[in-house]
Amino acid sequence: MTLAARLGPLLPARVVAGAAARVYPRFEPELRRLADFCPRGGTAVDIGGWYGPWTRHLARRADRVVTVEPVPGLAATLRSTAPGNVRVVEAAAAESEGTATLWLPTGGGERGVSSLVRRDRLHSMGLQVRTVSVDGLELDDVRLVKVDVDGHEAAVLRGAERTLARCRPALFVELEVRIQPVEPVLELLAGHGYTGWVLPDAHWIPLGAFDLAGHQERTAHVAEHGLLRRTVLPHRRYVNSVLFLPDGRSPRVHGPAERGVAR
Repeated sequence: MTLAARLGPLLPARVVAGAAARVYPRFEPELRRLADFCPRGGTAVDIGGWYGPWTRHLARRADRVVTVEPVPGLAATLRSTAPGNVRVVEAAAAESEGTATLWLPTGGGERGVSSLVRRDRLHSMGLQVRTVSVDGLELDDVRLVKVDVDGHEAAVLRGAERTLARCRPALFVELEVRIQPVEPVLELLAGHGYTGWVLPDAHWIPLGAFDLAGHQERTAHVAEHGLLRRTVLPHRRYVNSVLFLPDGRSPRVHGPAERGVAR
């Protein structure tokens, strides 16, 4: 267990949520580049909210944010700390409505690695939770869907197919070959007319020009470091998320004054 995971439960929820929002753009620099792919206004969906770093930043750009978080303690923290234009749905995103077992690591779900897909070496406890689909939320004017569900991405996206067809939102999806094969997600989104983009350094490049699996294999040791270590100490970038845009669209590059993310 990392130092941040040990300290988190000992600190007030508001302190942890505020720290996560400030620190996370260093850990996931795409969050500093929201203006490149997330238009202002409309609805943004944060699936796998954790302590809300994406939720807070999205709330500054979107008119409405819907955050889906299945861990009860984290959902309660989000409800008490998120901005007023955020609606928190305490459930796990899936292909359809119902119930499922959410797998948690020893110590609880605050580490942000809970999933409906069990990893034997990580998950030791099961919790029955409600499941919802993105389509079942019946949202209008969806402009961005962020998905961080530790291996359950394909099912979440299958549950969003009507929303993708109707709204054509940008998608920001965590994909890690050490957790699940990424091909099902790539094939699914290609079938819906989406192209992947990654940000390995200062410039967006097409996913087709980037060896995601090879990169993750070479930098896998970085993924084992905790959030605190990865944000404080210099390290090589570990790219574990892909931006998907409808075919014909590419990330727009904005200057610092236009990005709208607090430093």
